[in-house]
Amino acid sequence: MHEMSIAMAVVEQVEEAAARLAAGGTAPPGVREVRLQVGELAGVLPDSLSFCFDLACSGTVLEGSALLTETVPGRARCEPCDHEWPTGLPPRLGCPRCGAGASELLSGRELRITEVRWAGPLSPEPPSAPLAKER
Repeated sequence: MHEMSIAMAVVEQVEEAAARLAAGGTAPPGVREVRLQVGELAGVLPDSLSFCFDLACSGTVLEGSALLTETVPGRARCEPCDHEWPTGLPPRLGCPRCGAGASELLSGRELRITEVRWAGPLSPEPPSAPLAKER
């Protein structure tokens, strides 16, 4: 089930972004949602990915966050006749106009994080020095 390795990679990348924010003096309050583009030809089952994402988030800054996936349809372009068409599933890679093999796959293999929504406003870290005591 490669959806688990994908989910773990997404969690790792978002955790790295949260760590960079924290290192820059901005504390991430947690993650509300992660948006992901998934190409229909990427061989990823969105329901399985969502299930794995929930498991991978446990104990991380992403715990309780939602994974929203956007399916990107497969499209191909024939170089000889310049015709473009939706590949569909199973993918039709031969040109429906001239019969040539698809020379370029334009979309459908995407797997990318497009947006992370933090659970609240980003705020500066609390001061590291103790506050002066009141007299």
